[in-house]
Amino acid sequence: MNGRADLHTHTTASDGMQSPAENVRLAKAAGLSAVAITDHDTVAGVAEAMLEGERLGITVVPGVEMSTVANGTDIHILGYYTNNDDVKWLTRLASLRGIRDQRNEMIVNKLRELGIALTMDEVIAAAHGESAMESQKAADASIGRPHIAAALIRKGIVSNMKEAFDRYLKTGAAAYVNPPRLNPFEAIDWIREAGGTSVIAHPGLYGNDSLVEEIIRYGVQGIEVLHSDHGPEEERRYAGLAASYHLIATGGSDFHGSRSGVVFHGAIGSRTVHANVLQQLEPSWRRQQYDA
Repeated sequence: MNGRADLHTHTTASDGMQSPAENVRLAKAAGLSAVAITDHDTVAGVAEAMLEGERLGITVVPGVEMSTVANGTDIHILGYYTNNDDVKWLTRLASLRGIRDQRNEMIVNKLRELGIALTMDEVIAAAHGESAMESQKAADASIGRPHIAAALIRKGIVSNMKEAFDRYLKTGAAAYVNPPRLNPFEAIDWIREAGGTSVIAHPGLYGNDSLVEEIIRYGVQGIEVLHSDHGPEEERRYAGLAASYHLIATGGSDFHGSRSGVVFHGAIGSRTVHANVLQQLEPSWRRQQYDA
């Protein structure tokens, strides 16, 4: 393939602000050849994006970003080209969303203990609109901390997303919680068993390169070298790790849309790799489908 690819974007299927089809249109407008849909713990947005990709002539890479914890640190593992008709895989993703729901409830409870009267209904309304609480779409979507932050902004508790995370939601903040969850090694196994390719997301955000290398040695297949929150030194460091361990070097914006006028983490197309990386990510079982 020629052109550029953004291999990390989020949609309204999790904590993004744009629909899957809108992400594809933004990728087309940015001049990209390919874009990945990598929502948190769900593949619910992939089908819509792929239909829009066919319409616009842009390749959509089916993906997911799995939430895991290792040694008390949140670690995200990206999975690409999984078999999304696999019932076992879909059931496993649903179990992760169940843990995410539990975490959300725990955060809301901590906020109430801090004197902030917030309900999960208000969080869901902030995430997907006032009518979404009764819809199946809301039930299938992945709710996360940005949605809690949006609800806090709506209530006037904080003025913007950064304040919400700094005061209440980021690691070590007043309402932060981290219940037991899947570890990254299990996520790698799950992705492999679903026929996909695993990539460690934004390693520079973890502040623990020893843990990153432990995950690499376990068998992750790629590493996200280019990311909106990586500086030049981090990009050089992780490009070196990719070369040393013969990993697929990926990159993406981690686009979530604009909240309160701020784009999180970067605009679609702001971090890209050459589209021929898709040939490395795509597993042999999918290529054989085309040859059959």
